[in-house]
Amino acid sequence: MRPSLKIPVIILFLLCLLFSPAWGKKYGPPHELVDKATITMRRFLTDEQMSWLREHLKEAKGVIIVPQLIKGAFFIGGSGGSGVLLARYPGNDWSYPAFYTIGSVSFGLQFGGEVSEIVLLIMTQKGIDAFLSTAVKLGGDLSVAAGPIGMGAKAQLADILAFGRSKGAFIGISLEGAIIKPRDSWNRLYYGKPVRPVDIIYGRLVKNPHADPLRELLKKYCQ
Repeated sequence: MRPSLKIPVIILFLLCLLFSPAWGKKYGPPHELVDKATITMRRFLTDEQMSWLREHLKEAKGVIIVPQLIKGAFFIGGSGGSGVLLARYPGNDWSYPAFYTIGSVSFGLQFGGEVSEIVLLIMTQKGIDAFLSTAVKLGGDLSVAAGPIGMGAKAQLADILAFGRSKGAFIGISLEGAIIKPRDSWNRLYYGKPVRPVDIIYGRLVKNPHADPLRELLKKYCQ
């Protein structure tokens, strides 16, 4: 190839790479959320204050990880954030993530402070099924209790157990009234085609190896 043609060919190659579908969906906000969820889940599982969560993760039907809960991010005067849901299959294997938003007019904190990270253990099949349909109201459609504090009769019967951390310290949290609903646009962006949570969790119609570190982390603590 003549030297005069090399530069235009290189530019054309870079433009094709930049605007190709594979490049465009390689990394985006959903990928960043999965990375942050992996970090958050690792923090919870290695936190001495979270021994109950660590020891009982294998009993959960699924988990929702919200790396950051921010005031005013969902409803005016309320709190909200984005999270991922993964379900546990028989044999301790875990699903690929489905994306959700969480919001509420107010989140009750048992000991004050700001919740920056939350993990919800889904303890019942009813809980998993509810999240795979439409928006879910905690305390309404599903029962929710704070863990690990107050692990009494209410917590033992709850569909959801909520764990919170703020600035590295455990905070008891009440999520009564919180609304969680699928984030379809992020599911589509992450998997490259329109897909519902039920297709991800039960149908197993899509995969993204990017989420494998998070899936392996959960599997490790369910052995």
